[in-house]
Amino acid sequence: MTSKRPLADRPTPRSARPSRSDRPSGSGRLPRSDRRSRAGRAALVWSLGYATGAALAALTGPAFGYALLAKKTGTAAETAAAALYGATALLGYAMLRRPHAKRLSTAAWAVVALCLTSGFAALLSPLHLLFFLSRNQPAIDWAALANQSLAVLGAVLWGYAALAHRRGAHGTCLHCGGHAPAPEAHRGTRADLIAAAALVPYAALKTAWALGATVGFTGAGRPGVDPEYTSDLGIRLYDHGVDVTAVLAVLGMLLALALTRTRGRRPPRLPLLALGWAGAGALAPFGAFLAATGVLVWTGSVDLDLADHAPWVFVVAYGGFSCYGLALGRATLLYQRATRTACDHCQGRPRVTSARRGGG
Repeated sequence: MTSKRPLADRPTPRSARPSRSDRPSGSGRLPRSDRRSRAGRAALVWSLGYATGAALAALTGPAFGYALLAKKTGTAAETAAAALYGATALLGYAMLRRPHAKRLSTAAWAVVALCLTSGFAALLSPLHLLFFLSRNQPAIDWAALANQSLAVLGAVLWGYAALAHRRGAHGTCLHCGGHAPAPEAHRGTRADLIAAAALVPYAALKTAWALGATVGFTGAGRPGVDPEYTSDLGIRLYDHGVDVTAVLAVLGMLLALALTRTRGRRPPRLPLLALGWAGAGALAPFGAFLAATGVLVWTGSVDLDLADHAPWVFVVAYGGFSCYGLALGRATLLYQRATRTACDHCQGRPRVTSARRGGG
């Protein structure tokens, strides 16, 4: 009597074997058609191009808009940009070579932050189009604006690569992360309230200035408005106690609330996501920079002209932009997850419910 072969020793049926496209190549890299490899190659090519431009600027003198905040420091800014973004190219190559290394995707998010730091001014550039804010804006440096916009594009590409690599390393769907829609994910968070509270000092201070107070202002004239730069409409509103930037701060509070409240599901999803991520990416580093500047001046570490403002104004009021940006990013992420629709690419597969494993 012949004994039956154990299940573990039986050959795998041909229909259950992985297809050729699902098998890893001999070198450990993913197939060229894989979404992760496409995202990683795009990020790698961008880093090589951006680092090459910075290196050329360092060799030929300030050019291509790389010397954004250090135009009088020789080639230091360009050299630093070439070194930093050259290192990001190495990271992109490592992500292609090691598709299952989970820590590499974490490092990729640091590259996203670096790109946003280089290009956050481009996110604020639409303010030049708001004629009611200023009529005598300084001339736009088109080279710098193009460079900043390219850095923002790099943030998008690296974010896409980091997300795809993380999802692939965790074995979840590359399109949706293996998450089922979570209609109640907006609950249990205070990100909206934190974001709104972070802008209260700024809105209150600018409104107080419009109403005639001078708290935090050490110069002559009216705080918060410069007739040489403010448009006639802005001055008329200011004369009636309405500061335009304070109104924009209130709109920012409403945006954060709309992202986490049920009523926020009624507006179109994509515009809310675009506003949320753009605001978070622009204001988080911008507020941190202003707050750090105020702290350095406040402690006497540096001697800078703060345009007749007390140092605490930069720390408390303007520094709130950073807190708002971080809280807005959290609210936007929760809104994105809560409004996610069912994925057509992984229907029938088990869904991953842990945000730790799904990678967003």
